Amino acid sequence: MSFRFDTKWGVLIVTCLAVFIMVIDTTIMNVSISALVEDLNTDLTAIQFTIAIYALIMASFMLFGSKMQDVIGRKKTFMLGVAFYGAGTFLASMSWNIKILLIGWSILEGLGAAFMLPATASFLTGTYEGKDRLFAFGLWGGVGAAGAAFGPIVGGFLTTFYSWRWAFRLELLVVITIIIFSYLLIEIKPKMNFKDIDIFGTTLSFAGLSLIIIGILSIKNFNMWNIIPVLIGFGMILLGGFYLWQKKLKEENRYPLVDIDLFKNRTFSIGNIVGMIQNIVIAGVLFIIPVFLQSVTGINAFLTGVALLPLSLSILFFSISASKLTSITSPKNLIMAGFLIALIGTVLLRDVFSLKTVIEDLIFGSIVFGIGVGIILSQLTNLTLSSASKEQESDASGILNTTRQLGTSIGTALIGIVLFTALFTGLISGIGSFDISGDMTSEEIAEELQEWAYKMQETSGKNDISSSPEIEKIPDELKKDVEFIVDNAISKAMKSSFDAIAIILSLGFFASLFIPQKKRVKR
Repeated sequence: MSFRFDTKWGVLIVTCLAVFIMVIDTTIMNVSISALVEDLNTDLTAIQFTIAIYALIMASFMLFGSKMQDVIGRKKTFMLGVAFYGAGTFLASMSWNIKILLIGWSILEGLGAAFMLPATASFLTGTYEGKDRLFAFGLWGGVGAAGAAFGPIVGGFLTTFYSWRWAFRLELLVVITIIIFSYLLIEIKPKMNFKDIDIFGTTLSFAGLSLIIIGILSIKNFNMWNIIPVLIGFGMILLGGFYLWQKKLKEENRYPLVDIDLFKNRTFSIGNIVGMIQNIVIAGVLFIIPVFLQSVTGINAFLTGVALLPLSLSILFFSISASKLTSITSPKNLIMAGFLIALIGTVLLRDVFSLKTVIEDLIFGSIVFGIGVGIILSQLTNLTLSSASKEQESDASGILNTTRQLGTSIGTALIGIVLFTALFTGLISGIGSFDISGDMTSEEIAEELQEWAYKMQETSGKNDISSSPEIEKIPDELKKDVEFIVDNAISKAMKSSFDAIAIILSLGFFASLFIPQKKRVKR
C-alpha cells in the first residue's frame, strides 16, 4: 500500500487533521480551567458551563450537520464547518471575557465541529474501499483517541509555559492548513434543496438530544439528581416522537432528517451501540486517571499528559496496525478480542492507585488497555459505516458521530460520579471507623476532607492533596491517621471506577457477539 500525498491519501490526511483539532480542543480546555478563571476574571461555574455548552451544541447539531451534506454537498458542508471552527478559534484566542469565549469556543466551534465531523467519516467511506478503507478508518479512530490523550500534554505545556491562548492560535494554523489542502477533497452532488430540510424533525432531534445531554452532564451534581430522570426521560420521549416523524416522512416519500431504515440493519445498529460503549470507556479512563494524577500525586497537566503517552501511543499504533489482522480472522472476532484485552488492562490498572503511586506504575496496564481499544478502533467504524448503502452515507455518519458523542458525555459523567461517590463514602466511613482525638474532632476532619474531595470534583482534579488548604488545617499529630484514611478511600474509589469500566467493557463484549459475522479480508 503506497502512501502518496495525492488526492487519495490527501483526503485521509485532511480529515485526520480535522478530527485531531476537534478532539484535542476539549482536553486542552479541561487542563486550562484554572488559567481561564484567572485570565478572564470569572469563576469555575462559568468555565464549566462553557465546556458543557460546547458538548451540547456539537452533539445536538450533529444530525443536522450531517444532512447538510445532501443539501449543499459534502465538501461545502465540511468547509462551512471549517469556516465556523476557524472563526470560533480566532475569537476564542482573543477572548477578553467569558462571554466572548462562550461565543467563539462553545457556539461557533461547536457548530463547526457538528458540520465537520460527520463529513470526515463520509469522505472516507466515499473515497476508500476494502483494505484501504479499513486502514483509513483505523487511523481516523486512532487519531481521535490519541488526540484526547495528547490534549493534556499540549494544553498543559502551553498553559504552564506560555498561555492557553496559544492552543487556539495553533489550532488556527491547522485550520489554515486544512483550507490550503481542501482542494484534495472531492465534492458530491447535492440530493435535495433547502426547502426540503426537515425543520420539525431537526427541532425534535435538537430538543431531545439537548435534554439528554444536559441530564447526562448534570449527573455529577448531586443537587440535580431529582430532575435528571425527568430531563433524560423527556428527551427520550422527544426522540421517540422524532423517530415516528421520520417514519411518517419516509412513508410519504418526503425527505427525513435521517433514514430510519438504517436501524433495520443489524450491523449498523449494533455497531453504534458498541461504538457508544467504546467511547464511554475511553472517556471514563481519560477522565479519572488525570483527576487522580493531579489531585493525588500532585503532578501538573503537562506531566499528566506524559503519563498518558503509553496509552495514547498504543491506541494509535494498534488502531493502524491491527487492520492487517483481518487477513487472519474476521472484524467481529477482532472487536471481541479488543474488548477482552481492554478488560485485562482494566484489571491491571485497578489495583495500582494509592498515595504512593508513581507514573511508572500505570505503564503496563495502560499499554494493555490501549492495545485493546486500538484493536476495536481499527475495525468498528469501518464495519459500521460499510454496512450502509452509498445513499445512506451522510445519515450513517451523522448517527455514528452522534452516538459516540453521547458515549463520551456519558463516560465522563458516569465514571466521574462513581469515582467521587466512592471517594466521599470512603472518607466518611474511614473517619467513622477511627478513634480520633486531638485538636480537631472527627466531624471537623470529615468536613475538611469532604471539602477537599468536593473541590477536586468541581475542578476535575486540579486540587493537589499535598498542598490543599483543607489538609493543611489538620494537626500534625493526626495527619498520619488521616493520610491512611485518604489513601484507603482513594484506592477503593479508583477500584470502584475501574470495576464500573470493566462492567461496561463486558457489556461491549456481549453486544459485539450479536454483530453479524463477515468473512475475513483476503490480501
